[in-house]
Amino acid sequence: MIDASLALYVHMPWCVRKCPYCDFNSHQLKSAKPDAAYIDALIRDFDIEAQRLEGRRIDTVFFGGGTPSLFQPEEFARLLAALRQRISFAQDVEITLEANPGTIERGRFSGYADAGINRVSLGAQSFDADALKVLGRIHTADDTHRAVEELRAARLGNFNLDLMFALPGQTPEQARSDVSTACALGPAHISYYQLTLEPGTVFHSRPPVLPDEDLAWQIQTAGQKLLAEHGYRQYEVSAYARDGARCRHNLNYWLFGDYVGVGAGAHGKISFELPQRILRTTKPKQPREYSSAHGAIGESAYIAAADIPFEFMLNALRLNEGFQQACYQERTGLALDSVAETIARAQARGLMEQNAGGWQATELGRRFLNDLQASFLS
Repeated sequence: MIDASLALYVHMPWCVRKCPYCDFNSHQLKSAKPDAAYIDALIRDFDIEAQRLEGRRIDTVFFGGGTPSLFQPEEFARLLAALRQRISFAQDVEITLEANPGTIERGRFSGYADAGINRVSLGAQSFDADALKVLGRIHTADDTHRAVEELRAARLGNFNLDLMFALPGQTPEQARSDVSTACALGPAHISYYQLTLEPGTVFHSRPPVLPDEDLAWQIQTAGQKLLAEHGYRQYEVSAYARDGARCRHNLNYWLFGDYVGVGAGAHGKISFELPQRILRTTKPKQPREYSSAHGAIGESAYIAAADIPFEFMLNALRLNEGFQQACYQERTGLALDSVAETIARAQARGLMEQNAGGWQATELGRRFLNDLQASFLS
């Protein structure tokens, strides 16, 4: 039986300026603000998706980008009201908004809270002025401090800070200062991740000098120790949370849950019959093409049954606590026997270990996670 719960991802693709490290589907804004007609396109898109969502319920919503905080609070209120007319929302629904500290006008967070937003992910990235300049960010450290004050004034205490490490020229002392400053601001959640040079980005074509592998590992482990000392428990490769503040939306991804994707470049995954019919959807990346579409929007294809174990492990092994056997069977429609030999080999190499009711990557397995994940390819 398919679980009724769903996540909803809404992509809002505009930014004031494209950062040189960013490989997300984002487009530089060419006007004072995004076109409000994009909200109409999102509603049309969801109307089409809703035809295959009978009996389902939205448990989490994530507005990502791009920079969703370029849109006005009333536009989010209109969109959420339209969605609630079309599908049930869980009573304790988690609704997250990604925000750039450099695009928040005073008082706007209160408007977002009134619209229904109850969690915010703030893209701080660093508190060092030189690092922010190299990263192409349009905000300052003071902007981040002010945004946190605005969040608290709006009673949005459930917020995440994004923080990057192993930045160009970064020393362990500078990285430690970033983590200390982030912890002092008291977010419920911190995303702490290493800068990587992704294909198609400015940094990939003109790479800056980054800390070498050993120094990056030193920075990472020191940052993790400091986060733990401040009460932030690591539960995924780059996610750290205080008690009760794990991101439910991302947990759904990591445990192979279903999600609807609307917006330019958004992806979705919907299960019908397991394991035969798990549908992946992809929407056009260009906002103009997406917004002008009528009828079916984007492309879709069923996951080949032989690929399902890898698709599950690709994300579930990112979690420190791994996965439960019952979850694997429920989300894939397969018995754990389907991957028993691969797990046994990984265990023999010291990359996986059994826990209460399931399996997880060992510390060594997390360090060589790409190799571990690849071992489950069909």
